Amino acid sequence: MRILITGASGFIGSHLAEKLADEHEIIGIDNLITGKKENIRELNIEFIEQDITKPFDIKADVIFNMASPASPVFYQKYPLETLETNSIGMKNVLENARKHSSIVLQASTSEVYGDPKVHPQPETYWGNVNSIGPRSCYDEGKRFAESLCMNYAEKHGVEVKLARIFNTYGSRMRWDDGRVVPNFIYQSLTGKPLTIYGGGLQTRSFCYISDMVDGLIKIALKGKNKEVYNIGTPEEYTIRELAKKIIEYSGSDSDVVFEGLPEDDPTRRKPDISKIRKELNWEPKVSFEEGMKKTINWFRERLNL
Repeated sequence: MRILITGASGFIGSHLAEKLADEHEIIGIDNLITGKKENIRELNIEFIEQDITKPFDIKADVIFNMASPASPVFYQKYPLETLETNSIGMKNVLENARKHSSIVLQASTSEVYGDPKVHPQPETYWGNVNSIGPRSCYDEGKRFAESLCMNYAEKHGVEVKLARIFNTYGSRMRWDDGRVVPNFIYQSLTGKPLTIYGGGLQTRSFCYISDMVDGLIKIALKGKNKEVYNIGTPEEYTIRELAKKIIEYSGSDSDVVFEGLPEDDPTRRKPDISKIRKELNWEPKVSFEEGMKKTINWFRERLNL
């Protein structure tokens, strides 16, 4: 099978490429705005350095569209690029799929739910998003991309599957990308206090990268056309609990400090995964402790600590 992965040098994209490269022909595209070429350097794939906002013509059976800055630090640094990737870039992906009859797996996000008023969040929830807030370039970009996918499916017959990805962690995350897991791990390993924004009672659910990749592949190859699937771990932790666990697992003496909560930061986030469980027989296998310890060890090796 010939598989195209956009955003192939990023965190999730590179793990997808690694998982699929042994059995399939992989073509990766990335403009390297946030991804790192070292993530795929040792993989047996064809790599094209290109921004997907520029048209491309690549024959593929399946396209995993993973392109887009995904952390608040980077999508707020590159807001226009984020919007263009999820609009113009998404259209280019769909046009390429239309030409070559490709299946499209769109990497959407739990951010389409905004600061949810329904908990846990099912796929049927429409969300509570601030369309002009500081996170809107990503939230609304991904919501637009979902709509574009569905309309291409209806009007042009493109086969699309939408994966709403919840918090994911593991090796190859950038320590400086601003997300809570790499932030806490970096701070704990370097002896700095862990920075908690707000009171730390806001919650997140954390899925290990190998589980995420397995789920995305299942959605792409076995999921229903024009369907959306939540994918993540329905195990909820407060940010205070996360900080405590990472300090414990890393053997750190770090303390915690509290700073103001960023605007529009969600107070609770937990996926309802009953749909993907029932239809695709997927659920996370890696425990929180196992996954966090593996991730901490990976960061420790990279930081030479």
